[in-house]
Amino acid sequence: MKTILLSITASSFLMAGAYKVPEQSLNSMALGAAYVAHTNGADTVYFNPANMAFMEDKQFAEAGLTWAHLPRNEFKGTLAGTSGKSEIENLQLPFLHYVANPIENFRWGASLTVPGGLTKQWETPTQKLFAEEFTLKVIEVNPVVSYKVSEQFAVGGGLRFIYSEGVVNSDGIGTSKPLKREMEGDTIEFGYNLAMTYRATADINMAVTYRSNIDLKEEGEANLYLANMGNQYDASVTVPLPAALNLAVSKTWLDKYTVELNYEKTYWSAYKELDFNYGSALPNAILTSAFDDPKPRNWKDTDTFRIGVTAKVTDNVTLMAGYAKDETPVNKENLSYELPDSDADIYTVGIRVKHNDNLSYGVAYLHDEKESVSVAQGEDKINGTFSEGGADLLTVGMAYRF
Repeated sequence: MKTILLSITASSFLMAGAYKVPEQSLNSMALGAAYVAHTNGADTVYFNPANMAFMEDKQFAEAGLTWAHLPRNEFKGTLAGTSGKSEIENLQLPFLHYVANPIENFRWGASLTVPGGLTKQWETPTQKLFAEEFTLKVIEVNPVVSYKVSEQFAVGGGLRFIYSEGVVNSDGIGTSKPLKREMEGDTIEFGYNLAMTYRATADINMAVTYRSNIDLKEEGEANLYLANMGNQYDASVTVPLPAALNLAVSKTWLDKYTVELNYEKTYWSAYKELDFNYGSALPNAILTSAFDDPKPRNWKDTDTFRIGVTAKVTDNVTLMAGYAKDETPVNKENLSYELPDSDADIYTVGIRVKHNDNLSYGVAYLHDEKESVSVAQGEDKINGTFSEGGADLLTVGMAYRF
């Protein structure tokens, strides 16, 4: 059964500072994604393809895996019987990067990443009515090219091929609101990314990267139930994956120590509402109100500030650490159980070990600490305080050049 689930699950994951995963390599995880101006491995292909122009005349490859642990979200409702806890979730997110040899001033590469993914489940009655299960998988293939304009300036860019699939279930059967929905499906969409780097001096890099907005145009079917009586409907919805702009500068001392500052602007304001359309009218006002009426989102553009520090302590050992202040795009008026998001502090650390001139490997850890958020949305909506949540991510990776 193919259905339009991405409309909701994308809002649960990819449209949230809390659950999108910009860290798609060992170095980027260790630096908290403050890794745009000063990239030097195969993962350059993903984070700043313009920098491929300045890499050695060799081929580069990197592969790795991230384990993401999502602790329980806790909700303490102001009304009796509305409190609850989400389920603990664990995800595995692989990545693969490759940079080819240069052809005169041109160079190409490609990456395979999982830049988003979520499984959010509630078993408590109030929350289960809205979000029994929200599961999303996203895979991106990103072929890119670079061109060296001069020894100080280079540009790059490429295409984004995104495949997504997921599940959306909610179940109020047995409560005062006996509504139920069952959705699952997939989609393929396309976008682009652009980059440029200016090497002001031998030890200062300045970079700009941009990832385009992508509209997820979903068409499929939706199974909707009222008091155990259900029907299947043709359905469609469009939800944007917003554009993102990164401005970064790095400074290196003694060829050993590097500090990078990164500012990211994410244009979440493209997400105005969640609006399903059906092939035929729903049979009653209850189903229409729950599943057909547009749900306002009115998210805001967000600013994320990152700093990353790299220290080459010996010829074979490199230490990295980072910090980011991540802003949620979700306003309290439209906060939902599938996305109980809030501002976060992100702390990262990692190590890379050089085994020989060609092979290196390492490990990195990220801790995402969420702020508690209280909401008062009024009658029949969410009233109470969300706490806990966040995420812990562990990445292992191996890089090879030849």
